[in-house]
Amino acid sequence: MGVHQPNPGPTSVVGELNYLLDDGVRPVNYTWPQPDGQPQRTGTLQPTRVDIHNARLLATPPVLDAQGFERVEHASAVSNLEDETQVVQFYYAEADALLRKHTGAVKTVIFDHTIRIDEPGREATGLREPVRYVHNDQTERSAIRRVRDHLPAEEAEQRLQKRFAIINLWRPIGAPIYTTPLALCDASTIETADFIASDLVYRDKVGETFSVRHNPKHRWYYYPQLRPEEALLLKIYDSKTDIAARAGAHTAFDDPTTPPGAPPRRSIELRALVFFDE
Repeated sequence: MGVHQPNPGPTSVVGELNYLLDDGVRPVNYTWPQPDGQPQRTGTLQPTRVDIHNARLLATPPVLDAQGFERVEHASAVSNLEDETQVVQFYYAEADALLRKHTGAVKTVIFDHTIRIDEPGREATGLREPVRYVHNDQTERSAIRRVRDHLPAEEAEQRLQKRFAIINLWRPIGAPIYTTPLALCDASTIETADFIASDLVYRDKVGETFSVRHNPKHRWYYYPQLRPEEALLLKIYDSKTDIAARAGAHTAFDDPTTPPGAPPRRSIELRALVFFDE
């Protein structure tokens, strides 16, 4: 039997995406539950209905340096992507080869991964839920800090003299995605002022991410029924300044065409520093 091919899906759907209302107050997101009912995330969300276009139907497929995302055909050889040991020992190496092949990078440093499931009770297993607000995982400041955090000091300074990027590798686990698929904003339609720096507070440090304010120029895409044999590359940051896509934005959303009783979304996202010899 051949590989299951997903339904090409509708031309577009209308989804409600949670932008951040830009009220001038810097948002804070805590990585652990706050006491006494305090919010884990501050800032006022601005739910906005937008057209989310079917990227499968584009005559020219999106690519990392133009739109900030790219779909690749790649079946993982790892038998259980929810097993921590298998992911670290085998999937990281597999991802390193995939990233270097598709970007031309000379080196990658994979610094973490997250498994998400759209299902009640996931907290008991330590799994996270899909993120339902428009965001980008790193700012320029935090991207540079990542290089210094994950490389020896001398090598870090050498690498920072050349092009580097942070790219996420996102993949379904076990079955095609029917619930809470990923919406991807064409990075060439995002203006610098649309990004709002936000604190990401860990127990031992404070990181920095981007929330995103609404801009009617944004153009959104998704891949209906993305399957485990497909993966998405997401541009988080790129030090190269003369390209259309230096940083993108993404969010989970509720697809109105999701069939009743569809299995919950299970996915793994892996984050990598990607270094170039240019």
